[in-house]
Amino acid sequence: KSPPPESRAKIRNNHWRHLNSMRVLSMPDKWEYPWFAAWDLAFHTVAICLIDPDFSKEQLWFMLFEQFQHPNGQIPAYEWEFSDLNPPVHPWAVWRVYNMDRARSGKADRVFLERCFPKLLINFAWWINKVDSTGNNLFEGGFLGLDNISLFDRSEKLPGGATLEQSDATGWMGMFCLNMMRIALELSRENKTYEALATKFFQHYVYIGAAMKKMGGRNYNLWDEEDGFFYDVLRYPDGHFEKVKVRSLVGLIPLYAVERLEIDWVSQFKEFKGGLDWFVENRRELAGHVVNRIDNKEGGHSLALTIVDREQLVRMLDWICDPDEFMSDFGLRSLSKFHLEHPFSLGGNSVSY
Repeated sequence: KSPPPESRAKIRNNHWRHLNSMRVLSMPDKWEYPWFAAWDLAFHTVAICLIDPDFSKEQLWFMLFEQFQHPNGQIPAYEWEFSDLNPPVHPWAVWRVYNMDRARSGKADRVFLERCFPKLLINFAWWINKVDSTGNNLFEGGFLGLDNISLFDRSEKLPGGATLEQSDATGWMGMFCLNMMRIALELSRENKTYEALATKFFQHYVYIGAAMKKMGGRNYNLWDEEDGFFYDVLRYPDGHFEKVKVRSLVGLIPLYAVERLEIDWVSQFKEFKGGLDWFVENRRELAGHVVNRIDNKEGGHSLALTIVDREQLVRMLDWICDPDEFMSDFGLRSLSKFHLEHPFSLGGNSVSY
């Protein structure tokens, strides 16, 4: 046989020669057979867990074991381009399936949780090292599944060497941190070694949440105080930037980063509790934006870990509940109806409802 042409050496997926997908995988839809999509699959497992927890756990593991996950930590996105970025929802799915299985069977599958955790840790390191190019805790995630409501193709390089700092990527990463913190605390119940990792993920969540709203200067925030909404920001090599003022699901994803810590419950983790107290006290300029104390009627208190504070939530709900914006007769629109009569244009590109 003739050797393949030299051009084959540079085609898509050429960096994924380790991947062997000869497995039974959950598909997004029958008309899209036979390809898998990593983040679709994560959501599938939560639904499938109601009828077959073992299959759900197996599917999540497939994305993480050595014949799928790249040696650098990336999870393959889908068959036509493994290197595209899907939202990092796999820690959430692992944690959710673990708890659903525990509630159903009466027994916690700690082996599954402990098996997945280090692979998710590698994936987290890949995101931090690859997708936060300037180390400012604002993420340039690319595609992330929201291709039909974006101003441009987020899988491609932007003109003029610009970088898109994304509200959805950064919101997903805040959620990633909180999911990993809870998994680490669960594992700490039998192995205190994991407490240090729980502390690490709590602190990284604070840095990410604060960066979305504060760091970078008054006009360089993903949160827009004038509009009361999160927007992407285009950052150019010469230092100037432009906000992509499109009201879409991109700006709602920071709402997903939510966790509650009951202080009485946290007290069993002495190392974590000590690190938590120190950080909240000594990094008030950061923690004050994303860690909120809630006093209980019984006299104790809990901490609400939310990127969106109460005032911001109220302002965002005004947009969400407005039938001329996001609310429709069939659920939330992914793009505000406002853009039906007010398309947004920037750099020769436009997006409209």
